[in-house]
Amino acid sequence: MTTDPFGARARSGDLDVFRIGAIDDAGIADTSRLPHTVRVLLEGLLRRAGGLHVREQDVVALARWPEGTGGSVPYFPARVILQDFTGVPAVVDLAAMRSAVARAGLEPRVVDPLVPCDLVIDHSVQVDAFGSATAYARNIDREYERNVERYQLLRWAQGAFDRFRVVPPGMGIVHQVNLEHLGQVVAVRDGVAIPDTLVGTDSHTTMINGLGVLGFGVGGIEAEAVMLGEPLELGTPSVVGVRFTGALVSGVTATDLVLTLTEMLRAHGVVGRFVEFCGDGLSGLSLADRATLSNMSPEYGATAALFPVDDETLRYLRMTGRESLVPLVDRFCKEQGLFRRDGDTAPVFSELLELDLSAVVPSLAGPRRPQDRVPLDGVAASFRDAYPDANRSFPITIANGKVTETRLADGDVVIAAITSCTNTSNPSVMVAAGLLARNAVARGLTQKPWVKTSLAPGSRVVTDYLDAAGLSAPLDALGFQLVGYGCTTCIGNSGPLPDAVGAAVLEHELAVCSVLSGNRNFEGRIHPQVRASYLASPPLVVAYALAGTTSIDLTSEPLGTGSDGEPVFLHEIWPSADEIRDVIDRSISAELYEREYSTIWDGDERWQALAVPEGGLFAWDPASTYVREPSFFADLTAEPPGQLDIVDARALVVLGDSVTTDHISPAGSIPRDMPAGQYLTEHGVETRDFNSFGSRRGNHEVMVRGTFGNIRLRNALADGREGSWTSHQPSGEQMTIFAAAERYRAEGTPLVALAGKEYGSGSSRDWAAKGTLLLGIRAVIAESYERIHRSNLVGMGVLPLQFLDGDSAGSLGLTGRESFTIRGIAEGIEPHQGVAVDARLEDGSTITFDTLARVDSAADVVYLRHGGILPMVLRRMMADAHRA
Repeated sequence: MTTDPFGARARSGDLDVFRIGAIDDAGIADTSRLPHTVRVLLEGLLRRAGGLHVREQDVVALARWPEGTGGSVPYFPARVILQDFTGVPAVVDLAAMRSAVARAGLEPRVVDPLVPCDLVIDHSVQVDAFGSATAYARNIDREYERNVERYQLLRWAQGAFDRFRVVPPGMGIVHQVNLEHLGQVVAVRDGVAIPDTLVGTDSHTTMINGLGVLGFGVGGIEAEAVMLGEPLELGTPSVVGVRFTGALVSGVTATDLVLTLTEMLRAHGVVGRFVEFCGDGLSGLSLADRATLSNMSPEYGATAALFPVDDETLRYLRMTGRESLVPLVDRFCKEQGLFRRDGDTAPVFSELLELDLSAVVPSLAGPRRPQDRVPLDGVAASFRDAYPDANRSFPITIANGKVTETRLADGDVVIAAITSCTNTSNPSVMVAAGLLARNAVARGLTQKPWVKTSLAPGSRVVTDYLDAAGLSAPLDALGFQLVGYGCTTCIGNSGPLPDAVGAAVLEHELAVCSVLSGNRNFEGRIHPQVRASYLASPPLVVAYALAGTTSIDLTSEPLGTGSDGEPVFLHEIWPSADEIRDVIDRSISAELYEREYSTIWDGDERWQALAVPEGGLFAWDPASTYVREPSFFADLTAEPPGQLDIVDARALVVLGDSVTTDHISPAGSIPRDMPAGQYLTEHGVETRDFNSFGSRRGNHEVMVRGTFGNIRLRNALADGREGSWTSHQPSGEQMTIFAAAERYRAEGTPLVALAGKEYGSGSSRDWAAKGTLLLGIRAVIAESYERIHRSNLVGMGVLPLQFLDGDSAGSLGLTGRESFTIRGIAEGIEPHQGVAVDARLEDGSTITFDTLARVDSAADVVYLRHGGILPMVLRRMMADAHRA
């Protein structure tokens, strides 16, 4: 219950609101100077003031931002959004919590989401079939074959939990569905109009910021706590403003802009901070352009990247079939000071940066990181710089309708994929790709035979407007047939390379490339055999499929030879901005969105035919290799056992800078000859049915065996060997990381991990923290952390320690072959407490170095004491049930 100490509740139309202006009326602060991001957070505090989690002084402190703050800001999102890779383990955890409650003799339904949750199944489809009219049907058939157990779990959850909805497979990518349909801008809860805010279990949840909705990615662990009524504790927000001036020139896409912005903000440093856009230049950006820029917030490291609500927001709501929302959104945002107009005075930001849109040039990013922007004319040089010894070619034979003798070379493009929410949500670049394909086909060009091409839009509306514009046929002609409505290539679900291509790459260790319209290109992510990956706009993906190589300057060299025998250059077939706009105006209507989203919850005949488990408790199948009851709550005690000091621990891994969650969390295909594959084989699973790690996130036995399993992982304890290898100490024997962890467990030896800067960057993978815990790692010592992974470690009861400025494993002379003792944990770690670490060297001498406990809030202290956030929430629920 709240008491409304500021008298902020007032009537507006037929709803109540909590007026931000009440703060100004009381003379407490001038809220008109606040960034929109802070105003949204302030409204949430104002609405809950006087309740359990929000004190009056919390409201006052944030209203006077940036002065007078320094504590945490409780954040209560209006809803939670999940995708199936991260959502399945969340559902598994909730089901396991119910089982634990039942074992305690209590009513299991006390475990139930208190916040509305939507789960979109979009991460499970793989590009097994491509380049044919039947590819989509074959891929979705295979998807159901592989994932029926997971989908039955989700069907059960849909019936067992209140406020839990599931979008079935084949409907679209979670972020695009969120942008085009689920996002409301203004929500209504119990007769009160509030900002539509959310958290999601995918780091690209930030895409919704383009709609003026504050939302961002969190770990699955945090999301589950929010679902169960816990606030998300944020630090005092630091808000970096980005003012746009000028306008994009012809031939430059929103993708070029986002890659430029990513490079700029990553270099400036916005990790863990909020970004907010301002300036009259915003009026020249469509909402889809804005969503593209917000989508890649994780790539530049920001928590969120908000575009304020304005007239373009209202236009987009109308265009996407949400006309009924417009009156409330218009009135509420203007009353609450959350509506932007040209000529507005810029808010006061922590910092203000400027970007001249007219200076943006056609670009890609790669070959290894999304922040490494490369101008189009520099791609070939960037590949040579990254792979200086890669200049070989070998003959191969490809069955492509006929036997074709050709050569495959270093730098060749073997995957060209129009995929991922980042760009497929944007009609301007999708139409541009279709027009470029049309122009290429008219000139007699075709894709190179070694390129695996695919089209995986983020919603069914995309194929509707491509069909309406007559652009599906030319895309099909170049091999870009529909393969599915899902994330596919961007998350590593690219499927196998054609046999001849894969064999040549493997035999000769060729450095081949992928070009994709996604947001992630970390090593080993796209395909285990593809070393280099470039992010590009959809029309450039088509162009590289035609060229077949990155060893070319597309600004000056021809894509190929046309049917008239003349060279064809990219600039000759690139569509004009006017033509793109004309096609969009003719082909896209609100009716398309209304028709497609009217059946969004229904699913096809496969979904409707699934056997649905019933009952409040999930019936765990001990023979399942997809869904197993996790061990996290098996021995839960009524009171937290407390933390123990770490004595004589060994380092399981010693890692460098920019180790991503893709390196830590199992992702992509499951290797047959590594621990996870061996486990599946032992349980009677054929190699062709291994599926991906993402699809098996509901089985902790598979996931722990794949943790730190990336084939490009560089562990200093592996004696130069890449992949999931380490050496056991003190024996020095080399073995897999999982095997070493099991041996240490048998010996009773606790474990730590050492790492460099930006540890845990990338996607919000909860299994990067869950796997860390299950391997026996009690503490991580890194030079710096990415926001979500640090929080996830605490959420699993793993202590994150940070080297002091200037210190690192290297500067301290640590090799990882020492034993480590960390005391003071049992006494209770306080936020940002200094913690001394003793390292005993192989010669018996000891060095001591200081670290900073990255326990950032009082809530973190409680989570650690309970052994994680979910045990804490479960104990609280069980205590409440006992009292009831």
